[in-house]
Amino acid sequence: MNLTIKDIFQAVGGKNEEILQTEFSIEQVEFDTRKVVNNTLFIPLKGNRDGHEFIEQAFSMGACLTLSDRPLEMNVPYILVEDTLKAFQELAKFYLKKINPKVCAITGSNGKTTTKDMTSSVLSTTFKTYKTQGNYNNEIGLPYTIMSIDEQVEVLVLEMGMDRKGDIELLTSIGQPDVAAITMIGESHIEHLGSRSGIASAKMEIVSGLKKDGTLIVPEDEPLLKPLLKEVTQQVKTFGLTDEGDYLGAIVEETKNHTTFTVNRFEGEIFSIPVLGKYNVGNALIAMAVGEALDVPVENIKQGLATFDLTKNRTEWLETKNGVQILSDVYNANPTAMKLVLDSFSKIKSQGRKIAVLGDMLELGPDSGKMHQSVGAHIDPSQIDVVYLYGSEMKHLYADLKGKYPEEKLAIYDTSEKEEMTKAIGQEIKSSDTVFLKASNGMGLKEVVDNLLNNH
Repeated sequence: MNLTIKDIFQAVGGKNEEILQTEFSIEQVEFDTRKVVNNTLFIPLKGNRDGHEFIEQAFSMGACLTLSDRPLEMNVPYILVEDTLKAFQELAKFYLKKINPKVCAITGSNGKTTTKDMTSSVLSTTFKTYKTQGNYNNEIGLPYTIMSIDEQVEVLVLEMGMDRKGDIELLTSIGQPDVAAITMIGESHIEHLGSRSGIASAKMEIVSGLKKDGTLIVPEDEPLLKPLLKEVTQQVKTFGLTDEGDYLGAIVEETKNHTTFTVNRFEGEIFSIPVLGKYNVGNALIAMAVGEALDVPVENIKQGLATFDLTKNRTEWLETKNGVQILSDVYNANPTAMKLVLDSFSKIKSQGRKIAVLGDMLELGPDSGKMHQSVGAHIDPSQIDVVYLYGSEMKHLYADLKGKYPEEKLAIYDTSEKEEMTKAIGQEIKSSDTVFLKASNGMGLKEVVDNLLNNH
């Protein structure tokens, strides 16, 4: 990165022109003082504390320029702006236009991160590619991702998350994607959006920033998207695992950490992904469609899918010292996603018992109880031997399962009883067992995973 003060001043709509008399370049942009090095532009953002409080510290760490929404009394170079976050976003737009990579944007109620990882792996076989790191997928994380790319990047893969209506519209206006994809419409954040229909409309905001000659990739089997697609003028490609779709997948074999499948567009080809589940085949079909949209050869697509690395805590297989197999999916949860993973978990082979540990799915609104209870249709005592439920909302699922399971095979714990549950699970499991854990991140089931790994 090499941006002059003039570049930055013009991009952010600076108000103190006297700063233009100073001439130097910045090589890095940070909003966290712990990451500041020499020649850094420090962006003071407002969170639990006002970032302006840390400007002096940032300069002591090597910052050479900052933004500010107020005149500064300290004698440091700064650009005066109306709002530092908006200025950060405008700077990201400017820098993205300057570098001018192809941009792929991915959103959806579930599978965003896995799809991002798959897509980046596919594109990396052919282009110098950069992707959203971790969960930097919001109004701060997305511009930070853009400002983190170097000038040689040819393709940028952006994950776009949301809590409320308007979030995706903002992110896509910054990213201006060439290709955009919606993984699925689930129930995440339904508390703020009212219904799955509201979620579908919010996800479709991604089209507002999609280039006029761009491509939109959507699930074929989502009826809530079909009426919204009538207004889309860009090219639309669909994917699915039923009987329709431009990219129609069919599973050949599924094991605990490996899935092979065929695709209608590539007769005679067999594709492989190093993860479990038909829902992950859907994610792979998106990566495939993005690859084709950017002219990646099919041989490279196969290679990228077969070798992609999954971001930590996304449906990852772990193993304890005593050989207990753990399927950990504790980063997020909604009913659609939980049902899909339970279906796949039920099918896998285990030397011993299969044990499910399920925690509350958060932000589901007034129908949360019904949604938790609906998961029961995907839990079969002949496939899953023991069930532990955790959280106040899981009482609804407990009521559904109570008649199916004997008392010693079904347990429920309140949020105040995590320690007791962790101890009970530790005493229950044997070395031949396979354990699946899933809940919203706020339920803290990662602590249970870590306990199993450290003590078994």
